Amino acid sequence: MNGPRTTRRTAMLAGAAGLAAAGLAGCGSEDGGSGEGGGGGEELAPTSDIPVGGGKILSDQQLVVTQPAEGEFVAFSAICTHQGCAVSQVDEDGILCTCHGSRFALRDGAVLEGPATEPLPEEPITVEGDTVLRG
Repeated sequence: MNGPRTTRRTAMLAGAAGLAAAGLAGCGSEDGGSGEGGGGGEELAPTSDIPVGGGKILSDQQLVVTQPAEGEFVAFSAICTHQGCAVSQVDEDGILCTCHGSRFALRDGAVLEGPATEPLPEEPITVEGDTVLRG
């Protein structure tokens, strides 16, 4: 056999490197930025639909978007970490799952009242103009 020998490990490493490079190429926007302000995410809601000190449950997307302070938007899974029920209310006291009474913080999804012991997982969102977008 002439030339370099290709092993299974070499082939796997080359494939992984190619995938990593392809993934990195998709991270930036055309202007070289991080993608913020570049569009492309699923439109979730107008910012005017998310009250300051409250939030909105987006049942179809299984998300809850909150605005704990003016201009600060955060999203979490709308599935309670206790037993998988959908959260059902958002007000100044937090995000409530009425199945068993768990309550979560608007700012970080932390458990305020059990029986849940794990916070709601945060979901990535961006705000472009007056629109909240997924991702």
